[in-house]
Amino acid sequence: MIPAQFDYLAPKTLDEAIALLAQHADDAKILAGGHSLIPAMKLRLAMPQILIDIGRIQNLSYINEDGGQIRIGAMTTHYQLESSTTLKQICPLLPETAAQIGDVQVRNKGTIGGSLAHSDPAADWPAAIIALRAELVATSTKGDRVIKCDDFFVDLLTTALEPGEILREIRIALPSGRTGQAYMKVAQPASGFAVAGVAVTITRDQQGRCQSAGVGVTGVASKAYRAVGVENALIGGPLDAQSISKAASTVTDGIAINGDLYASEQYRHHLAQVYARRAIEAAAQRAQ
Repeated sequence: MIPAQFDYLAPKTLDEAIALLAQHADDAKILAGGHSLIPAMKLRLAMPQILIDIGRIQNLSYINEDGGQIRIGAMTTHYQLESSTTLKQICPLLPETAAQIGDVQVRNKGTIGGSLAHSDPAADWPAAIIALRAELVATSTKGDRVIKCDDFFVDLLTTALEPGEILREIRIALPSGRTGQAYMKVAQPASGFAVAGVAVTITRDQQGRCQSAGVGVTGVASKAYRAVGVENALIGGPLDAQSISKAASTVTDGIAINGDLYASEQYRHHLAQVYARRAIEAAAQRAQ
């Protein structure tokens, strides 16, 4: 498989990359880790005339704790997130999610920003980002623009990024109190993508009841989504087996479920309920 002909540009600074993207407008694509774009180009599903490789921009790869937020550079690799001792202590959902992405080669090269900007409906990061209520920072010649995660994923392979914008940073509020997190999925054996995946973060109040909940779902619909019904059913509840099972049963309410050769709509519906229950149970246990 050989991609169509293209020109290759490798800016060394973010300002240079933004200028190149503005100059070439609709003819250019941003190359981050490349594990989504390059296969699409080989299949000629994507045929950009120009590739702007931002992999040499060093200050886009970082994990910082600043002002009550976790700030992650868009070019931070899956492995950097998986192996971060800081994240394992303050936001373990991120390393747990990263560890389930693809294989070792993918995790060493692929980036969180590239995955989010690609918006694959079966990717792992979107579910975690939604559960954590993250903000995404896009930058262009007009400056920075902050996008809430609930507004970022628009549809299949479509995000709220506007022409000329590059995803620069992901911001997550530091978890506090009795908080537990979990990500569980059924992986497609060949690709590792989620047939159904559920990310959960739960905080208990002083009485042990659910004070707040975040539930992100991937692999089920044409885009990752927030399971609002599950969150509402959990908040204020005792987090016992009955209440968790009842909440998990609403995980696909109002959702157009994908069906394909690997999993029918009915099977995905079942998997989503089962893995929502398991992820909630794990997060609730860790919030003790």
